[in-house]
Order: sequence, then C-alpha cells, then structure tokens
Amino acid sequence: MNTRVLTGITTTGTPHLGNYAGAIRPAVQASTQPGVDAFFFLADYHALIKCDDPARVARSRLEIAATWLAVGLDHERVTFYRQSDILEIPELSWLLTCVTAKGMMNRAHAYKASVDQNVAKGVDPDDGITMGLFSYPVLMAADILMFNANRVPVGRDQIQHLEMARDIAQRFNHLYGRDYFTLPEVAIEEDVATLPGLDGRKMSKSYNNTIPLFEGGAKALRASVMRIVTDSRAPGEAKDAENSHLYTLYRAFATPAESALFRKQLEDGMGWGDAKQALYEHLENQLAPMREKYVDLIANPGRIEDILQAGADKARKQALPLMQELRVAVGLRNLNAGAVAGKQGKKDKDKGARFVSFRDETGGFRFRLLAADGEELLLSQRFADPKQAGALMRRLQEEPAADVLQASGEGYAAVIDGVTVAEAPAAAQGDADARLTRTREALASLAKE
Repeated sequence: MNTRVLTGITTTGTPHLGNYAGAIRPAVQASTQPGVDAFFFLADYHALIKCDDPARVARSRLEIAATWLAVGLDHERVTFYRQSDILEIPELSWLLTCVTAKGMMNRAHAYKASVDQNVAKGVDPDDGITMGLFSYPVLMAADILMFNANRVPVGRDQIQHLEMARDIAQRFNHLYGRDYFTLPEVAIEEDVATLPGLDGRKMSKSYNNTIPLFEGGAKALRASVMRIVTDSRAPGEAKDAENSHLYTLYRAFATPAESALFRKQLEDGMGWGDAKQALYEHLENQLAPMREKYVDLIANPGRIEDILQAGADKARKQALPLMQELRVAVGLRNLNAGAVAGKQGKKDKDKGARFVSFRDETGGFRFRLLAADGEELLLSQRFADPKQAGALMRRLQEEPAADVLQASGEGYAAVIDGVTVAEAPAAAQGDADARLTRTREALASLAKE
C-alpha cells in the first residue's frame, strides 16, 4: 500500500539556498522512494494572505515551479499542480468552514500572534487581520483532506495546523456518519539542514540574509558567498571549523570526505577569502547544471504551464469523485437523485456500530461508540495521549462485552483493568437496562469484524 505524502510551497518569493537544502532537496529525494505517492502543489491561494502584490505572486509561481522542476522533481512520477487550478479545494474549504468551531480558530498561533502585536501597539486587536489569515488553517486542512494525505512534512511552526486538520476531519466524519477523510499524520524531519545566512542567523527572507539559489547566476552566488560574516582570524591562524558558517554551508552540500578535507584546511589556517572561494566553487559545481535547466524553463513558461495543467488534471481525477460524495453527504445532491440518495443514506446507517475519535474543546482526546443508527452509546473519558485513547478503543473491541460493560447508578460504564474509561452519555434517554443491552450488542458486533 502506498503512503500519500503532500507538500505545499507558498508562492511569495524566490527560492534561496536554505529553501533548497532544508525543504526542496529532501522532498524531491523522498518522492523517489518506493511506496510513496507524492503530491506537490504551489500554494498560491495561501500567497494571497501574505502578499497583495499581484506581480510578485505571479513571478513567484513561475520561479518556484521552475525551481522544483530544475532540481529534479519528476512530474511524471508525482502529482505537481497549482492550488488555484483545483476548483474543488475552495469548495471543500467552505464545507469544512461550516463545521469548524470559531474557538478553534481563535487559538491558531498566527492569528494570536497578530492580535498580540496589535495589543502591544495599542490598536484594535483585530486591526489589519483579514478573514484569510483567520481561516488559514481551514484552507490548509482542505489542501490536505482533499487528497486524503497520510503524511504531511512540515516545520514545527505548522504542527498546530496539522492537528487542526485532524480535528476538522474528525468533526466532519462524525457529523456525517462516515470516514470520508483520512486523518493525516505530521512528519517532522529532524535531520533537515537549517542553513545560516550571511549574518549567521537562520537563512530567511525576513532577515534579508539569503544566498540565491539560481536567480542572478554565478555572479550573484559568488557575491553573496563573499559577504558571509567571519571572525577576525588571519590567514595562517587555525579556524574554529565547527562554529564557522562557511563550514556549515559547505557540509550541507558535500560528502563526508569532502567536508573532512575542508575542515582540515580551515583548522590548518586557510584564509577566509580562500575558504569563501572554495565554498563558492563547490556550490557552483553543483548548482550550475540545475541553473541551466532553470533558466531554460523560465524562458519557456509555456512548458511549465503544460506540466502544471497536466498535474491539475491528474489531481482533479482524485478530487472530483470525493467532492461528489461530500456534496451528497451534506445534502447538496441533484434533485433527480433524491430517492437514490435516500436509499444510500439508509445503507450508510445500516453499516453497523462504530467508534469515532475526536478532540474536545479543551484539546483532550476522546471517543464515542455510535450505534448503527447514529445513537451515541458511550462517551469516553478525556485522554492527553491519542495513542492511549486508540488503545482503549481496541481493548473495548477485543474484550468480552459482558465483562467490560457494567451497570453504574442509573446508567452504565465501560471498565478496563478496574478503571472507568467510558460511560453512558449524560443525556441518554430510555430504559437503562435496554440501553446497556444495546451497547453490549454493539460492542459484540465490533468484536466479530
């Protein structure tokens, strides 16, 4: 079974050396692994949240697409597309918006950071904050859930958004009684290179300390490398290679043997000027062939457009069937199909009892046991660890129902290893004994599956 991995690239700037080493290169390498079904997209809707310069967004879409293709992304093997070409994504974003709690969005880091900045400046807390920024996590959830990605590689600052996507998917699945969406797993690449910029801080457009990847050619690359900050040690003095930005950059693009030789040269007293020239030549040897492809692609945008359109066609073949199911699920079905849809709805209800996991308003992990008709039979306690909740759901399916379900006061509870893990919902109606019997039957049916 293939693992579907999805990666989005916001189109607000020109790729630099840090983008390549930290995100582009490892993603392209991962896409070639057996068993990986890779989706790469240009997040140009997201770009509109951060940038109101149309020319910059348009140029960035071209440069980023050309960069990924030039560095070796196989558009025949992966699904490579523009977010804005998938018309189903904004439609799905709206469906998800309609089931997403505003309180969840209030807790989003990006929104809270903007509010805190406004408060610190003494202006209205929501000054300058758009609905695009506020609902950004829902659009990101739509990007992921549209293709039911299994894994989404992100930086640590995006973990919360992945958790929100899971919560939104669970909420939708629960409301409409079926697992329409796969719950995505976050993938943090611990060993991904974080390169220093010209001033030693993390290479970032925000710090204006980047080294260009392709733009400006060899001349711009050399000029940037020569501006890297070094200490005052003169030629002939031993250099502290381990704490040298030059060595860190060299090592990110070299074999262990090449890195060891460069390190020895620094420790033997190589001058900083010679070291910078050696770093430039090493980078240029690797980047020049890719830059040649990049320049050719930039000069022929029609070729890029054809590739992106082919990718969009491939992606929409995945998106359309799911979107049609979702429209029916929420009631936006063709009127001529009313009777058929009604029968389908009955079929869904008759599929049997099921567990549904979710996160509550406090952020805790819980689960429900639902009867075939959707009636809630059990509501779990709150757990800090989702794996613990999942393990208990499995135990409830494996243990004899008569052993784990016990009468408790006017209701009943599920008890495992002497601990109450779930109880009858507080608002349950009807005879307690009858409900207990029904719950035992539901658990017994799951044990047979």
